[in-house]
Amino acid sequence: MTREYIRSLILQILADIAPDEDTSSLNDHEKLRDQIDLDSMDFLDIVMELRKRFNIEVPEKDYEHLATLAGCVTYLLPMLKERQVAG
Repeated sequence: MTREYIRSLILQILADIAPDEDTSSLNDHEKLRDQIDLDSMDFLDIVMELRKRFNIEVPEKDYEHLATLAGCVTYLLPMLKERQVAG
């Protein structure tokens, strides 16, 4: 998987969790919570979606890596690089 593809997958998850938010103009380096209305439950939903879609566990100590879109991609890239996405 490429960085761009992982970014698009994260945007899909965000759109599913916050369907009323415009995710098309997110700044990759700004905190997601500062750009769209995400509460702590929404954030946990993101983590759960990552587990469900990619079968990966994100330990609580690593949640800070998921604060920005760029951080999500950088964190997930080594885990997902060799994986194929199941349709």
